[in-house]
Formats: sequence, structure tokens, C-alpha cells
Amino acid sequence: MNKLLKTVVSFAFLGTSLLMAKPNITILATGGTIAGAGDSATKSAYSAGAVTVDKLISAVPSINKMANIKGEQISNIGSQEMNNKVWLKLAKRVNELLKKDDVDGVVITHGTDTMESTSYFLDLTVKSKKPIVFVGAMRSGSSMSADGPMNIYNAVSVAINKQSYGKGVVVVMNDEIHSAREVTKVNTSNVNAFSSVNTGKIGTVYYGDVHYYMAPLRKHTYQTEFNIEKINSLPRVDILYGHANDSDVFVKAAVKAGAKGIIHAGMGNGNPYPTTQTALANAVKEGVVVARTSRVGSGRTNLHGEVDDAKYGFIVTDNLNAQKARILLMLGLTKTHDKKELQKMFFEY
Repeated sequence: MNKLLKTVVSFAFLGTSLLMAKPNITILATGGTIAGAGDSATKSAYSAGAVTVDKLISAVPSINKMANIKGEQISNIGSQEMNNKVWLKLAKRVNELLKKDDVDGVVITHGTDTMESTSYFLDLTVKSKKPIVFVGAMRSGSSMSADGPMNIYNAVSVAINKQSYGKGVVVVMNDEIHSAREVTKVNTSNVNAFSSVNTGKIGTVYYGDVHYYMAPLRKHTYQTEFNIEKINSLPRVDILYGHANDSDVFVKAAVKAGAKGIIHAGMGNGNPYPTTQTALANAVKEGVVVARTSRVGSGRTNLHGEVDDAKYGFIVTDNLNAQKARILLMLGLTKTHDKKELQKMFFEY
């Protein structure tokens, strides 16, 4: 009887311990304004990537009360310096971490200049349903009313929330949760700098209180065909910006430089200037994949509008902006050069 009682007590204690166990979150730091520091709390000048991950974590001690926190430094750069090498290193490390049973989610601190690009790259390549949360700041840590600490607190809150499971990569900024595919930076310096202009945010997080209202429907993370473990380099894809009285100069330069793909951000519904359109059609004949998008900032670029895409051999990017379309085309070109297959990707991802 005593043995039975001891067994029951032991199982009860184990169950209570499991219920009380905190989730394990790894914070990966890449640099950016959130890790920036300046000489004055009231001046805008600062240096990005001046603060290491351990100092970022120590600046928000309350996150240790809700999760077991570990930190790793992937890079420490301004995100205008982001490059393929760091993307591949980061994606591979996240993929590796999330395979572990003792890692429940990942938070990535990142500069805001290219956060929409890096987050989408991971959204297409990391194979996990576990939460992956990007977070940044619009004011450096030395600024008056710095937004970084609260953003980090909210990001960890999102990462440990069960509803974040299976939603792909998300971006947490200024009390809002955005899907990596949809979010873009829409202001140069305001703390409310991020928006999902075509679809809206998918949730909110207010002092750690998380609420979701929508979920991404396009394929992401574990659903995609892109395996980061097998990708060690990315093909060159250039972005060209269309404008009145445009020319063929930059199209020819991109082809000469070895571009395998060109994203053309055209006017209106992705329309190129006539001279540019002819140069883009010639690039297609030389084996370059040309994808039309729009410089407008929102809305869908449609097949066969004013431009006869079938005639010229172009594809379109659906409602992805130029910087996100570039990422999908780079990844797509690691799988195929068939334009029909690439077009299908833009309608599925």
C-alpha cells in the first residue's frame, strides 16, 4: 500500500512539474537598430549592431520568468548589410535548432531595413511548425523611449503561445503580429513602421497578451519544396525599377553581370517602358527569367493585362513586392528554370 501511495505521489509530482515547466526559447541575434547604441538619448545618430545578444537578453529580465532563454550571435550588422551568406547560415541554424525536442521556438532579433526579406526567406526554407518570430526596433537601445525591450518581450510572448504553432514565420513589431509573406516596411523612422498592406496583420500582442485573428493561407515552412539543408548558394536575381523615359541600360547590365533572373518593378500593373520591355524580352531569349511586379506598393500584378506575357515570355509575381519576389525567384531557380513551374510557385507561395 505504501509503495502504491509513493508511486501515485511520484506521478502527481511529475505531472505538476511538467505543467509548470517553462518553454525553451532560443534568441538568435543578427544586429540592427535593436542592437544599436548611440551617444545621446535625444539624438538620432547611432551605430547598428553594437550590442551583443547577452546584453539584449539582460535588458529584458522579465522574459526569463516565462521561458528558459538561450542566446546565440549569428551576426552583428546593420540589416542593410544583410547578404546570402548570413541568410543561409541563419536558416540552417534555425532549422537545426527546431529539430531539437528541447527547443520550443526561436526569436530572431534583426534590423528593420531587410527584416521583411529575411523573414520571408526563412518562411520558405525552414522545415518546422514551431514558432519562428522576427523582432526589431525603430529606436536604438540608448534612445529615449526605446521600443526594443517591449518588442522583445512581446516576441517571446508570441513564441511561447500555442496558437503560434503552424503559422509560419511571423514578425512582431509595435504590438502587432504579421505574416512574413505579407509584411513590409512602410515608414523610414516611425515606430509604427510595418504593415501588411494587402491583407492586414494576423494578430496583436499587448504587454505579452497574444491574440490571433487570421492565419496565412499560402504555403510556408514545412509545406514548401525548398529544403535549406540542400541549398548552399543562391542564383543572382536583380531588381530593376521602372520609370517614365526608362531605358534598356540596366537590363543589359544585369544580363552582362550574370543575372539568372530579373524582377522588374513596373509602373501601374507592372508595366515596363517600351524600350525596357524590348530589352526584357531579349533577356528572356538569352535564358534569363523575367518576372513582372509593380512599384505601386499594394495590389496584384496580373497576367496578360496591357503586357502580353505569353508573347514576351514573362511571368508575374501575384501580390508580392519586388524584394519578396526576388527571394521566391532565387529559391525557385534552385529547383527549375521552367517558366510554367516558376509561375505556379508565385501563385502558391
